[in-house]
Amino acid sequence: MIRLATVALLGLIPACEGDETVAGYGAANVIWHLTEISSDPIDATITMQFPSKGKIAGKAPCNSYSATMSVPYPWFEIGPIAATRMACPALDAETTFFNALASMSQSEILGGTLILRNDAGAEMVFKASE
Repeated sequence: MIRLATVALLGLIPACEGDETVAGYGAANVIWHLTEISSDPIDATITMQFPSKGKIAGKAPCNSYSATMSVPYPWFEIGPIAATRMACPALDAETTFFNALASMSQSEILGGTLILRNDAGAEMVFKASE
């Protein structure tokens, strides 16, 4: 009887469908522009968005990119980065960006600022588009 009651009760509890990633904590519906990596200003145009649950996408200096993300906020970990394969003079800046992004492990939203960081002390600072 207790087992039947437990099963019945579990059927009444809705499944958790909220986005527990950084997107669900204020990063969604914003185009984020990279302004610096570890205090070095970024001259290239680099963006990041959270278009749907578990996804990131954006524009690097040469190519569009996307990746998956599933860890809960404040953690930040992305799956392999998929990018188009166009060449341009800023390919070194793009490689630096992709390497830094792949190494990030924590996120923080402070109003219009998104900060990604890792245990080695590296940081990426993004500003929300105005």
